[in-house]
Order: sequence, then structure tokens, then C-alpha cells
Amino acid sequence: MKTIKQTVVFNASANDLYEYLVNSRKLSNITGAKASNTQKIGGKFSAWDDYIFGTNVELVPGKKIVQKWACADFPEKHFSDVTFELKSKGPKQTELIFTQVNVPDELFEDLSAGWNDFYWEPIKDYIEDLMWK
Repeated sequence: MKTIKQTVVFNASANDLYEYLVNSRKLSNITGAKASNTQKIGGKFSAWDDYIFGTNVELVPGKKIVQKWACADFPEKHFSDVTFELKSKGPKQTELIFTQVNVPDELFEDLSAGWNDFYWEPIKDYIEDLMWK
């Protein structure tokens, strides 16, 4: 098993970035795929038309999200632990410190690239689009 660690800076407030990650309507708009999230500890979430799914472990608005996370490619009943830490760098800039532990070795490369391709870049594009409206 491996660990993915990534740090990304977004031109958005920590509260806005938190919402982009947990608000199912906003995440669906960003990715173009169905997402759902109870936004409750112990509650279920899914993204990318149920390709990704799991349970919310810790939710601290504007600061931290911890989830038990799996995808359709994981071995049956296997979950990784995902942590999104949000650090405000100013009124409209947030550093995201992302960690995913217990990643199956054979999926490490695809998942590492996938976070950038399917989350970080679409969120950055969404923020940029908002700036032009």
C-alpha cells in the first residue's frame, strides 16, 4: 500500500474550496458528473457517477475533510483514508494539503494523476470561470 501526498494552491477562500469539495451540487457542476454528499459525519458520499464512494469521517467547514474513500477499481471492501486540509493564505487563496493513505500499489500512479486531472484542474477552471462572470 502507498500514500499520495499533494499540495495545491487555489485562488478561492477556504470556505469556498470546502464547499466545492463537499457540496454535491457544486461538485457536480465542476466535474460534470453526478455527486452526492450528506455533509454529515458518518454519512455517505459519492462522485463521478458513483465511481468514487465512501463515508465522511470528519468535517470542519473551511478547514478539514476526512473521508473513508474507495473507487470502483479498488479491491472489494477496501477503503483508503483521504484528508483534505485547507490553509487560508489570504482572503482569496487557499493551500490544500491532500493525503490519501492505504492506496493499492497497482492504482497509485493512476490515482495520483487522477486527483489532478479530475479534481484540482476542474476546480481551478471553475474558479477561473467564476472570475470572468
